[in-house]
Amino acid sequence: MELIKAIILGALQGLTEFLPVSSSGHLVLGSELLNFQEQGLAFDVFVHFGTLVSVCIVFRKELAAMLAAPFAVMRGRADDDLKHYFLWDIYIVVATLPAVGVGLFLKDSVEGLFANVLLVYCMLFLTGVIMTVTPYLRERNVKLNCPRALLIGCAQAMAIFPGLSRSGSTIFTGMLLGVNRETVARFSFIMSIPAILGAVVLQSKDLLDNPPELNSLFVIGAGTVASAIAGYFAITLLLNVIRRNKLQYFGYYCLLLASSGLLYTLFSG
Repeated sequence: MELIKAIILGALQGLTEFLPVSSSGHLVLGSELLNFQEQGLAFDVFVHFGTLVSVCIVFRKELAAMLAAPFAVMRGRADDDLKHYFLWDIYIVVATLPAVGVGLFLKDSVEGLFANVLLVYCMLFLTGVIMTVTPYLRERNVKLNCPRALLIGCAQAMAIFPGLSRSGSTIFTGMLLGVNRETVARFSFIMSIPAILGAVVLQSKDLLDNPPELNSLFVIGAGTVASAIAGYFAITLLLNVIRRNKLQYFGYYCLLLASSGLLYTLFSG
């Protein structure tokens, strides 16, 4: 691995993990463009860890309340805020179940799809379509509940396909259900924590069996820091964009990228 390529791909992971443009799709395409297909398992695990750090920093207050809420409820000392966060604990667990099922039972089947660049472009096109629709979804201020959390979780599980944005799919689904767009965005970011953590844990066994060489740790560390910094800025940017209801611009980008890639793939061969 080369240092500059690792920093670029780390930053790309951080930005696209949270922006509704698909991190998996961009990493596939970025690796192809940079001739960096062999970045290795360790690099993949650590850049995901970097994005995990970024979301925990941005939502540190909410996460602290969510951790404290179950204990306060059990002691009968929960105020309205802690009761609210206790419900979010439940919703996050419910929303994570579909991704757990996909990760445990379909992981090996889906891994082969990452080599299919044509599929990536098709899924990016789908991401573009759903993002361009978001300004036309009427906000009804519907409250989150377990059934809605489960449907949002199913959207997250579908994003295992490279090119289909996790954040885009979950935010679109929540808005389609009538949930306040900023609420569903925050929920989407927080529900990414167990999803990213689960991916890291699933890969950790293989990482322990095949640890990285010492001379590559600096490069891996640089990619990890780049992913954490980029992830932090991506979250703050997207929250601002969502407040202004301007998600369609990400859709235009995905449609342009997917269309260009599809045309190139179809006519270059």
